[in-house]
Amino acid sequence: MESKTLKIGGMSCAACSARVERVVKKLNGVENVSVNLATEKASVTFDAQAVTLAAITAVIEKAGYTAVEEIKVNTADKDRARKQKEIKTLWTKFIVAAVFSLPLFYIAMAPMITVVRLPFPAFLDMMNYPLVYALAELLLTLPVIGVGYRFYTVGFKSLFKGSPNMDSLIAVGTTAAVIYSLYNTWQIANTNFAAVDALYYESAGVIITLVLLGKSLEAGAKGKTGEAIKKLMNLAPKTAFVVHDNAEIELPVDKLQIGDIILVKPGGAIPVDGTVIDGNTAVDESMLTGESMPVDKKAGDTVYAATINTTGTIKFKAEKIGADTALAQIIKLVEDAQGSKAPIAALADKVAGVFVPVVSVIALLAGAAWFIGTGGDIQFALTIFISVLVIACPCALGLATPTAIMVGTGKGAENGILIKSGEALETAHKIDTVILDKTGTITEGKPTVTAVEGDVLQLAASLERYSEHPIAKAVCDYFDGEYLDVRDFRAVVGQGVEGIIGGQRVEIRRGIQVFVDDEYKGKIVVSDTPKPSSKSAIERLKSMGIEVIMLTGDSLQTANEIAQEVGAPRVLAEVLPGDKSNEVRKLQESGKTVAMVGDGINDAPALMQADIGISIGSGTDIAMESANIVLMRSDLMEVSTAIELSKRTIRNIKQNLFWAFGYNVVGIPVAAGVLHLFGGPLLNPMLAAAAMSLSSVSVLTNALRLKRFKAKEQYSANRKAKERVL
Repeated sequence: MESKTLKIGGMSCAACSARVERVVKKLNGVENVSVNLATEKASVTFDAQAVTLAAITAVIEKAGYTAVEEIKVNTADKDRARKQKEIKTLWTKFIVAAVFSLPLFYIAMAPMITVVRLPFPAFLDMMNYPLVYALAELLLTLPVIGVGYRFYTVGFKSLFKGSPNMDSLIAVGTTAAVIYSLYNTWQIANTNFAAVDALYYESAGVIITLVLLGKSLEAGAKGKTGEAIKKLMNLAPKTAFVVHDNAEIELPVDKLQIGDIILVKPGGAIPVDGTVIDGNTAVDESMLTGESMPVDKKAGDTVYAATINTTGTIKFKAEKIGADTALAQIIKLVEDAQGSKAPIAALADKVAGVFVPVVSVIALLAGAAWFIGTGGDIQFALTIFISVLVIACPCALGLATPTAIMVGTGKGAENGILIKSGEALETAHKIDTVILDKTGTITEGKPTVTAVEGDVLQLAASLERYSEHPIAKAVCDYFDGEYLDVRDFRAVVGQGVEGIIGGQRVEIRRGIQVFVDDEYKGKIVVSDTPKPSSKSAIERLKSMGIEVIMLTGDSLQTANEIAQEVGAPRVLAEVLPGDKSNEVRKLQESGKTVAMVGDGINDAPALMQADIGISIGSGTDIAMESANIVLMRSDLMEVSTAIELSKRTIRNIKQNLFWAFGYNVVGIPVAAGVLHLFGGPLLNPMLAAAAMSLSSVSVLTNALRLKRFKAKEQYSANRKAKERVL
C-alpha cells in the first residue's frame, strides 16, 4: 500500500470535496481517501499494484478538478506566495465588482426610496427613458459577471458533470436573473415599458460582488488557520556555512550533504541535525520542544535544525538533512494531522454529498409552488428561486471541522504537543482514565543520589568513576570534589566494585554500602526520583475528574513509595512489560476510555492498545509510531494540556456544526418564502447572498478563536517554578 498527498484545485465547497472523495473511492485498489476542503488536499491510500497515481489524478480531473502530487520539501515560500497571490486576486476582483455594482445598486434602488429624494441623473429616469435605464444596468452588470466568470465556468461544468456545487448554485441563480432581465430589456425595446419594473440586473451584480467579498474574507481566514505550520516551515535557515579546506563556504541548505562540517556563530540558526565536534554553546530549542531554557551543548551532543545558537561558536557534522530532520518530522506529523478528518465530521460529509442537489430541487419546487400560488407571477417566483439557491451554503458545513482541527493541531505544535490525527484529537476529550508508566514518565528515569550516610562519598566516587554502571554515574555526578588515587580496581559482576585507596581495601557492595578493610563505613542512597512536575500534573488530572493509575514493573513497596510522593491514588505494580497492554485492555473492558502515557519503547504495546497513546520524549522521539500524541517535553503537565486542547477543539467544532446546520435549516425555509406565508417579509436575493457569504466567514472566525488557547494557570505556575529552580 502507498500513501500520497495530492493538491486539489477548483474546489469551492463541501460538495466539491465530497465529489472528489466519491470518484476516487470508486477506483479498484483505493483503500482510503480523505479530502480536506480547508487545506485543499487529498490523502489517498492505495494498492500500487491495482491502481496508479496517474489513474487517480485522471479521475479527479475528469470530475472537473485539478490534482497534483504534493512535494513537501522546501515548499513553504512557494505555498505562501501562491496563497497571497490568490487572496490578492480575489480582493482585486471584489474591488472591480464593487466599483460597478455599487452604482448599479444605486440606480436600481434610489428611485424606489420615497422618504427622501436622492440625487439621480435625469437621463436615467426609468419612467421617461426606460430603455436607457435598462441598458445602463446591463452595461454595469457585464463587468461584474466578467470578474466573476469562475462561478460560471466551474459551476456549469460541475452541473453538467452531475456534481453541482456552490458555484453551480450561484451560476444558476444569477444566470436566471440575467436572462429574465435580458428578456424584459427586449420587451422594453419593443415598447412594453412596464417591463422596466421586472429587471434583476442589480440582483445578479450584487450577489456576485457579495460572494466575492465572502470568498476574499474566507481565503484570508483560511490562511490564518495554517499559520502554525508556516511558522514551523520558516524556522530553518535558507543557507549554511560549510567548512571546507579551512575555508567557510555559504551554501543553500538543500545543497548540504551528510558528513558536511557546518559552522554556526552566535545568534545563528542551526540548519540541519548533527553532532557537535568542536566548541561549547547554549542552544535555544524552544521552537522544537517548547522548553524555554537554553540547553548547553559540547562536543558529542546533538543539535537540531531550526534551533538557535545563543552564545558560542560551534562546528558540527551534518547527520540528518532534508526530510529526515527532527523539524521535518514535526512538520509532517502536523500536516498529516491537519489533513485528516475527525469522526465528528462524518455527518457533515454525508449532508454535503447530497446538499446541492437537494437545495436545487427545493429551489425549483418553491419557485414553482409560488408561481402557481400567485397565479403566474413569474417575477415573484424567480425571487424565491434565486434566494433559495443563493442562501444555501455548503461551504460552512465543509469548513466547520477541518478549520478547527487545523488550528487545534497547530496550537498543540506550538506548545510542543504533536497530535497525529483528527481522530486522536477528538478521542482525547473523552478520556476518563490515565495510566502513567513510572520509570521515565513519572520519574526522571535515571538514578539520583538522594542521601549519604557517613563520610563515604569521596571514597565511593573515586571508585565508581571507573565503572560504567548507571548508579556509578549517579554517584560521580553528585560528587563535587577531588578524586582519590585508586589501584587494583576490580568490578565484581552482580556484587559491586573494589580497589585500593591509601593502602586500604575499599569495597562498594550491593545497595551502595561502603566497606573499608571489611568494616562498614556508611552507604549512599540512590533512587529514581520523580520529575518536578509529576505531583502537580497528577493533581491537575484528578481535578479534571480523571482517574490516575501508576503502572510499573517495580515491587509494590517501591511503587507505593513513589505513588505516595506524587499523589497517585492507584498503583499497578510488578507488571511485566508484555502484560502492560493487558492491564489497559482490562480497563477498557470495564467501560473506561483509557490514555496510556509512556516512553514509547517497552510501553509500545500498551500505547497501541490504549484509546489514546501518549508518548513522553524529546524531539528525537517524535517518529514513534506507537503513540497518537507525542509530548516533546518530558513534562507530565502536558497530558492535561493535551486533553484540555482536545475539549476546546471539539467544543469549537460542535459550535461550528451547530451554526452551519442551523444557518441552512433556518435560512433555506426563509428564502423559500415560509415566513411570507404568514405575513412576514420576503427575503431579497441580495440579502441572501450576504448571509451566505458571512456564514462561512463566521465559521472560520469561530475556529480562529482557538488560537487564543492557553494552558491552565497551574501549568504556567509550574513552568515558572521549574525555571526558577534551574
